[in-house]
Amino acid sequence: MTPEIKSVPSVAVVIPCYRVGNLVLDVIKKIGPEVGWIFVVDDACPQNTGETVRACCKDNRVHIIKHETNQGVGGATVTGYKAALKTDATVVVKLDGDGQMDPALIPNLTRLILIGRADYVKGNRFFHVGDVKKMPAIRLLGNAALSFLTKLSSGYWQLFDPTNGFTAIHHNVLQEIDMEALARRYFFESDILYNLNQLRAVVSEMPMRSVYNDEPSSLNPVRMLAPFFAGNIRNLAKRIIYTYFIRNFSLASIELLISLPLILFSLIYGSFHWLQSMNNNIPSASGVVMAAALPLIIGSQLFLSWLNYDISNQPNQPINGLLSHRSS
Repeated sequence: MTPEIKSVPSVAVVIPCYRVGNLVLDVIKKIGPEVGWIFVVDDACPQNTGETVRACCKDNRVHIIKHETNQGVGGATVTGYKAALKTDATVVVKLDGDGQMDPALIPNLTRLILIGRADYVKGNRFFHVGDVKKMPAIRLLGNAALSFLTKLSSGYWQLFDPTNGFTAIHHNVLQEIDMEALARRYFFESDILYNLNQLRAVVSEMPMRSVYNDEPSSLNPVRMLAPFFAGNIRNLAKRIIYTYFIRNFSLASIELLISLPLILFSLIYGSFHWLQSMNNNIPSASGVVMAAALPLIIGSQLFLSWLNYDISNQPNQPINGLLSHRSS
């Protein structure tokens, strides 16, 4: 039997604000009674969003935090997270202030966490086929590339929409994350997934639809490919070293150790002899071809075996119940 969600407020909401102005007021109005705390973080906003909320919002759940200098969406979210950890909230939700995320979905976003089936839940704007058809092809391509990079670096192969900022996390799991080490700009969403994987936290998704206003998105997926690529490659290297060679050593570790040198040798050796053959206009000997092809075949098979293990090794047991301590 599925346990009932508590009727008392059990959710804190963090709203990082930069160039959102009056839009955040409508967002706050739509937040339901399941939320007991709302932290509006003014990230040195040119529109003084914090002062606008202070002057126009009478909701006693709202707490305003102001940054003197802009720290990026990640920095503003971390500030809100730290404040939320001081409350009695079971779940902490991160919600953008521009109105593109429907606060009415907060009960759906937090449900899997409150019933003990997940530690972290992200929104997914690509679940509904009708919504995907409305998106520009360049945006779909950029998000597909960002998604694949995030899958590699985080180890959560079932996830999509990596830049979606509508998220919920269990209080106890949030306490375990080293927030000072998290990325402070747009890479924050991908970086926190890497950190959750190192905790073996269960991450799930919630299908959602975004409400797009006239304001252009401040995140261009194609433009962000380069910095996201660098960040994800760095996290991938750290995840492989920690997961396969420090925390554990298994047959998959051996497969990875053997496969990469074999593939690299095959590519270098084969390319060298191919160029030599082209320059001399003499076909390569069959032995040379086999010497180049065989390591590539064996290395590719070993690498695919490791990849299959990595995909199947996603966390499936929520950890929040094992982390019962709370901050004072």
